[in-house]
Amino acid sequence: MIRPGTSLTKQKKKASAQPKVAPGKKAEASKPDLQDFLNNCDYVGAITLLEFEKKAREERPHLLTWLSFCYFHNGDYKKAIDTYDEALKKEGDKAIHVYKACCMYALCQYQEAEEEAQKAPDTSLKTRLLFHTAHKRNDESAMMAHHQALTDSREDQLGLAAIQYLRSHFQEATDIYKRLLVDDREHWALNVYIAFCYYKLDYYDVSLEILQSYLTNFPNSITAVNLKACSHYQLYNGKAAEAELKVLQQASSSGNIFQEHDLLQHNLVVFRNGENAIQVLPPLLDIIPEARLNLVIYHLRTDEAQEAYNLIKDLEPAVPREYILKGVVFAALGQKTGSREHLKLAQQLFQLVGASASECDTIPGRQCMASCFFLLKQFDDALVYLKSVKPYFSNDDDFNWDYGIACANAADYKEAKEALLQVQNDKYRAEFCYLSWLCRCYIMSGEPELAWETYVRLDTSNESFNLLHLIANDCYKMGHFYYACKAFDVLERLDPDPEFWEGKRGAAIGVFQKAVAGKPGGEQDKLQEVVTILRSTNNPTVDYMVNRVIKKWAKDNRVKLDV
Repeated sequence: MIRPGTSLTKQKKKASAQPKVAPGKKAEASKPDLQDFLNNCDYVGAITLLEFEKKAREERPHLLTWLSFCYFHNGDYKKAIDTYDEALKKEGDKAIHVYKACCMYALCQYQEAEEEAQKAPDTSLKTRLLFHTAHKRNDESAMMAHHQALTDSREDQLGLAAIQYLRSHFQEATDIYKRLLVDDREHWALNVYIAFCYYKLDYYDVSLEILQSYLTNFPNSITAVNLKACSHYQLYNGKAAEAELKVLQQASSSGNIFQEHDLLQHNLVVFRNGENAIQVLPPLLDIIPEARLNLVIYHLRTDEAQEAYNLIKDLEPAVPREYILKGVVFAALGQKTGSREHLKLAQQLFQLVGASASECDTIPGRQCMASCFFLLKQFDDALVYLKSVKPYFSNDDDFNWDYGIACANAADYKEAKEALLQVQNDKYRAEFCYLSWLCRCYIMSGEPELAWETYVRLDTSNESFNLLHLIANDCYKMGHFYYACKAFDVLERLDPDPEFWEGKRGAAIGVFQKAVAGKPGGEQDKLQEVVTILRSTNNPTVDYMVNRVIKKWAKDNRVKLDV
């Protein structure tokens, strides 16, 4: 629910014309008129006037009801409830119950709002309120009953359109708003509602165009300026979006406009890429629906998969983005904990979005199908979808990571290497998964020396040991025996496992074989280093290999070796 009283126009008013008085005479101070304050949406001024009249015991019909009304539109819902209670005792008007229920709805007290509204006589406002509380409580049968009670009045149709919007039926909401706009072209707020719908439908340019007609008349509307900023965020970036909000800061007399409005606080966190998310977003989870989703994204970015899961596990997705985000969380948690169940659920969510008629030809839809096949380890199928969207993500580290690993699994090592080398994120480049796949691509592409250099740059650790193991085996498999011999030699010194000696011995023979055949990889300097490596090993077969085989061949072929 967008809170009322979100226009800053009430804070800066044009100076009204002063009545002319004769020279030397004091102008009589005229009492402000309540209707003028209401017409200008200056609820602070109206509250000041009404509170003065209340203290002065001035007679005004329904003074307490008017005061409650102004509190409500100023966002002071608790004060409004207290004043409505006072009005009930004094006036005894049963209709006040539904006004009080509106305040409770604004405070997200939906059950209490419904109970309070039931005390009021049947009116169109009561029907609309019960319609909305039923939606908040996910009571479909009650919603249907109240829906049937709605009329063709503008207020009822606006209430229906709001429900359609909240249920993500944006096209249906747009149709209602456009129909109302045909009947009343001067109802400027309808342009904002239509712009909201187009924003949700991802037509950001159209949203901005429609919004402009409202901003021309109300340039300092928080709701409209915020929507414009959000569209700029989607079209450009966070800095461009934040720049659009400066008009609100300039128009604010308090100088603290961003701290005063929940919506602006929330969106600033998004525009600033998650800055202050932990402080700002948790209190807004039950007020702004997107706050939960953005907090989930923040936890994913900080590698807190469990916290993200706790926030989203009970969320029932309604739009593709929610399905995708839930799938990403399940995938992240499944990979982190090794849970096959969560990986399967993630795969199903991705498939649901990617295979849907509305999303199958969109970029997010194709990414979903790629993720689905990736989790199923069907990498050739995943690459079909990844290649179709590759031009849009040439500088995206996450895409290049996934694309590189998919290519490597599909044995396209040259393409995989190029993709992995485009990853710029230092955190990603330091992960063992990245280094191991990059080394494998180097080796499979005929560049084992680059894999060896990657290992040499690492500090000694379990990960460097595992990387060395991969280099040794992959180099042996691809016939890069020189680097396989060096890798097995280091492995044997770190862990005297007989398998490592066997690997080193086989790799040394491989280098010797290349030397005999005169092939690259068997050059004299490399053969000399292999002999030195063998000599450093305390094994009875070394003497036979070096003295009886390699030394004899070197002597017969006039190859100078220091053996």
